[in-house]
Amino acid sequence: MPIKVIKNLPAITKLAQENIFVMDTERAENQQIRPLQILLVNLMPTKEVTETQILRALSNSPLQVNLTLLHTASRKAKNTDEQYLETFYRTFDEVKDQFFDGMIITGAPV
Repeated sequence: MPIKVIKNLPAITKLAQENIFVMDTERAENQQIRPLQILLVNLMPTKEVTETQILRALSNSPLQVNLTLLHTASRKAKNTDEQYLETFYRTFDEVKDQFFDGMIITGAPV
């Protein structure tokens, strides 16, 4: 399945090395497929590793998926750079009016 992700997400390089197809927004918008909108609430301390694992699992489907990454605004990440979160993640306030087909919540000792 093609997975649409934010351009320059570090997980893209890792997935490409595993021959997992990932497309950027521009290419995805040219396809005539209604993608599934999935929200990933990533509570894990190692965000990049978790993103790669989730994207790898989602890639085993024939459906196109738009993945939106969410982090909690009330808790500061200790193991992930703030700039990384600002670039690739959204907060609840930014997505609360959007509609999603599904949500994945990772577990973590919060």
